[in-house]
Amino acid sequence: MTRLSPLAVLLIALAPMTAQAESPQMPATSLAQLVDQAEIIRITNAIDIAVDRKDWETARSYFAETIHVDFTSLIGGDPATIPADALIAGWAGNLTAEKESFHLRGNHQVSFPSADTATVYSHGYAWNRMERGLAPENGGEALWEVWGSYTHDLRRGARGWEVTGMSFTATAERGSSFVRNTPGS
Repeated sequence: MTRLSPLAVLLIALAPMTAQAESPQMPATSLAQLVDQAEIIRITNAIDIAVDRKDWETARSYFAETIHVDFTSLIGGDPATIPADALIAGWAGNLTAEKESFHLRGNHQVSFPSADTATVYSHGYAWNRMERGLAPENGGEALWEVWGSYTHDLRRGARGWEVTGMSFTATAERGSSFVRNTPGS
């Protein structure tokens, strides 16, 4: 059996992408765009990891100074442009050590409106768990979970890619409204 070198495997994997250049429906994908795409997906996933670890400094590092947010499908209100520090402070205030969280994202689709801007659409799942929810007066359930889709807008800056916009559109949720709405202590 003949083994292929890593370079040969990479070239074979990239062949369908280079063939896209011949198709009017699919624009050509450059190696630079593939690298940017991988970095953008890494950033959106890393935000979730930092939030679940309650590593607020790392979570903040992925955002521009201000961010356009739209979580209206979960919390009502209107979309807004806020300081990224305020977004992180809100997450930190709700997801304290008492409240566990788990975020998972997949099916990323990255587009590049320009060389220095990108949009990534992905599906997401999250749960929050808090033991206080088990108390009968708190509904007797410790878990809240939600499914939906995210859109992240990014721009390339001096520090690399940074998130300038983030929205979540919930498609389903279940579990304890107490866990969902109560900040951990």
